[in-house]
Amino acid sequence: MQFYKKRDFGTFISDSFSFFKLYGKNYFKNYILLNGLLLILMVVVFIFGFKELFGQILGSNISGESYYFEDYFQNNFGMFFATGIITFVLFMILMIVNYLYPVFYLKRLAAGENKIRTDDILGDFKTNFKKIIILCLGMTFIVMPLSFIIMGISYILIFIVIGIFIMLFVGPTLFNVITFLMYDYFSSTRSFFESLSYSIRAQFSYPNAREGSPYWKYWGSTIIISLILYIISMIFTAIPMVIFFTALSTTAPDGGFEQNPFSGGLGVVFFILYGISLLVSFFTSNMLYVNAGLMYYDSRTDLHQKVELAEIDTIGINE
Repeated sequence: MQFYKKRDFGTFISDSFSFFKLYGKNYFKNYILLNGLLLILMVVVFIFGFKELFGQILGSNISGESYYFEDYFQNNFGMFFATGIITFVLFMILMIVNYLYPVFYLKRLAAGENKIRTDDILGDFKTNFKKIIILCLGMTFIVMPLSFIIMGISYILIFIVIGIFIMLFVGPTLFNVITFLMYDYFSSTRSFFESLSYSIRAQFSYPNAREGSPYWKYWGSTIIISLILYIISMIFTAIPMVIFFTALSTTAPDGGFEQNPFSGGLGVVFFILYGISLLVSFFTSNMLYVNAGLMYYDSRTDLHQKVELAEIDTIGINE
């Protein structure tokens, strides 16, 4: 697959699927080796931690006296604190690996590599450790606060209807800016702020202004891929909900089930299925990141001609 080239709206969608057809086996093999343990730990924390939490929120005893969640929280503050810290650390590490893995993988493919090993990606994480720390700090204290402010203003405007349309454009655009920032920061020699500036400008124009604005094809491809992934995730999310509400409507009242509807076998099945849906969402989200990578390479028109000339130079070498 050629990465540094101009693409239109339809090509972004088709090439995103083609990418996984060509490289999916190797891509997800490395992804599982890097992320597998983290994903399992996240699911375990989710199943056991939230099973207990939801059970206390929704539970009530036979005499009709509700559990007071405040008392439960105070009596189990240590457990909540430890679980919160573990979840936060796991989530941060998982997000770093999850976001940057496609960046490093596509960068190696764009450089001409075909068989990428897990050690290669781990080497990229080690080599770029300092830049990863800078990226995390910049995202935490600059990008995310600004994003929350913009999203908050857009959400408030929903009350006057126009905010619904603004949110439709702001959400995908912010996602594209953030992913472009990561791709550019690790694929160029620019600093964090220079890459942030480029990621914003690249949404609305090419380096050569005469080439027009790529905004609509970037926005459109992100919307379509997000919609496809949303439908897939809803299928997995709907299954445990159907099982749960079916049990609620068909189980004879016995006091115990009403006290904690998430106890017993039903609760285990419910949260295991939700854990599976969480895993599916992490895996399928890779298509969104790969699509963003193709958009980034589309925006780098300064490298298109160089790549084409390099390919011409290699013609006949192996003949």
